[in-house]
Amino acid sequence: MSDESTSEESEAPELELDPAQVQYLRQRLESEQNLPLAFVVGLIASIAGAAVWAGLTVVTGYQIGFMAIGVGFLVGFAVRAVGKGVTPVYGVIGAGLSLLGCALGNLLAVTAIVAQDQGVPFLSVLSQLDPELVQHLMVATFSPMDLLFYGIALYYGYRLSFRQLTAADLERMLGGGVTP
Repeated sequence: MSDESTSEESEAPELELDPAQVQYLRQRLESEQNLPLAFVVGLIASIAGAAVWAGLTVVTGYQIGFMAIGVGFLVGFAVRAVGKGVTPVYGVIGAGLSLLGCALGNLLAVTAIVAQDQGVPFLSVLSQLDPELVQHLMVATFSPMDLLFYGIALYYGYRLSFRQLTAADLERMLGGGVTP
């Protein structure tokens, strides 16, 4: 048996994709999208990720910047799971909500540290925040490394928020397989 015949046998036959079928599948998938629900659930995921970030900061006593990446993953998966998006607008929503979650996570973590240091309840410190104080806290605790973690979170928030269909996905759908 030659190497040529082995490689020919191992290759799966490619299904020719008819442009009309591809257009039909794309329209069907786009009709299943739900942007408002994706936004709401993404916002909830963003807030939940920020709360976990602050909680870990309190427990460990350290401001953990790479939690931002976890926020990006959480938001991205949440937006994709409920939004069923196949268009990049879902990625924009995911990236924006990831950034919001990162900023909120940072703010809540700093607030928790201040509350611990002052020996006052977290909610008491939180209730005293105003836009000027928030800006001061965010600037005072900013680190250039934050840009790296926020950037990665934005990337994953965008990339994971919508289904990126390949020819293999479309072939599977045409063959009666499960929707990606």
